[in-house]
Amino acid sequence: MKIVIPGGSGQIGGILARAFHRDGHEVVVLSRRDLRNVPWRVARWDGHSLGAWRDELEAADAVINLTGATVNCRYNPANRRDIIESRVNSVRVLGEAIQRSTEPPRVWLQAGTATIYAHRYDAGNDEETGILGGSELNVPDTWRFSLEVAQAWERAFDEAGPLPGTRKVMLRSAMTMSPDRGGVFDVLFRLVRFGLGGPAGDGRQYVSWIHDNDFVRAIYYLIERQSLAGPVNLTSPHPVPNAEFMATLREVRGLPFGLPAPKPLLELGALLLRTETELILKSRRVIPTRLVRDGFEFEFPTWKEAARDLCRRWYELSKPLSG
Repeated sequence: MKIVIPGGSGQIGGILARAFHRDGHEVVVLSRRDLRNVPWRVARWDGHSLGAWRDELEAADAVINLTGATVNCRYNPANRRDIIESRVNSVRVLGEAIQRSTEPPRVWLQAGTATIYAHRYDAGNDEETGILGGSELNVPDTWRFSLEVAQAWERAFDEAGPLPGTRKVMLRSAMTMSPDRGGVFDVLFRLVRFGLGGPAGDGRQYVSWIHDNDFVRAIYYLIERQSLAGPVNLTSPHPVPNAEFMATLREVRGLPFGLPAPKPLLELGALLLRTETELILKSRRVIPTRLVRDGFEFEFPTWKEAARDLCRRWYELSKPLSG
């Protein structure tokens, strides 16, 4: 297959590009910057205007758009503008490019976020009966901004319109857990190793996640399954409360205790690290009903088995660094 990945220079793009290239597929990453020492092809684009990169879409089997400025930052006016515009503009220009294609891509997988669902503890949010965010009372302004981002992202994808010959899938993705340095699992596992792996806040908020192997397998599945279009939750079927999530990490590391992080301490830490506590404190209880009902089988459906595998691979990556 020929697979084009706009915004594929980040961690998630690297996970997918490595997997597709390993399996013998033609991979083209569209990036704003030069990428060296990668075995796949890189084409330059700016994420908002048409250019020579448009030719890469011709006869592609899949386009997987991951473009978007990082949300791991303080939500000041400048960052808010970059976060929304980078997502919306890339979707718009891709839609225009596909409309102009002589032989358009078979499928367009568009990155989105599970953050679009409401903060809740009582039940899981799926694609059909889940509650979309926006009606929660007394939530911080930063939480409302994250919802605005999710909604603007999906609205731009819808406004790209029906594209003859191209199936459209919106990926409402949870956190992808991989052992790669700088990723979510790496950060959390290092906290555990330093004795800081207790619950965040009251620990009741649900954590939705997906193992990187299952993430790649689900992307393959969505490329091939002609029956699946529209929003698809890309998450493990078993989200867990934060306290249980961190306790499992401590267990696989062999540590019985981790210092808790009360909300005021989290707020201070987020300020110092130039990020937002919404990424930690919002309850994301999201269920992948459409994938499961369609027959997709998770290799790592539960957090304990996923954490064990990620821990083992994390240490394997560490061996050359310590040698």
